[in-house]
Amino acid sequence: MSNRSDVLAVARHVGIDEVPWVPNLHYPGTELRMLQADVDAGVYTMAGRMHAGLQVGTHRHLGAVHMFTLSGSWVYLEHDFVNRAGSYLYEPPGSVHTLYVPADNTAVTETLTVVYGRTEYLDDDGAVVAVSDTASNLAMFYESCEAAGVPRPTAILK
Repeated sequence: MSNRSDVLAVARHVGIDEVPWVPNLHYPGTELRMLQADVDAGVYTMAGRMHAGLQVGTHRHLGAVHMFTLSGSWVYLEHDFVNRAGSYLYEPPGSVHTLYVPADNTAVTETLTVVYGRTEYLDDDGAVVAVSDTASNLAMFYESCEAAGVPRPTAILK
């Protein structure tokens, strides 16, 4: 059992101005900010802004995903439901889907996502063509910061 000082020692806060939004180099027309990345535990928390018409390649999560929609809307091409502002989505390990932001969206879609484990990107035949994880996403965020001329944030946990 931990005492109060142990709990306070591991609690971390990221202020709204401590981590910038930067253009995502891998998905033009999107912005991201990495709020937390624990490479050892294989989990990261990322905020994203996605514009109308964006489609992310079909992918499979090897760990659980929690996704909150803060504004706009988006869908999975494989499902009938629409994720709108205020929605929460749980993706169990092994789920396969293709994220799409409807072309007729009038607002930018903003999400907050917590991802556990690796993500495999699949071709039309279901073969793995790329893999991402906490370390690669953190590196991509730092690369995006550098390209935008923004210093690396120090508030990110890793």
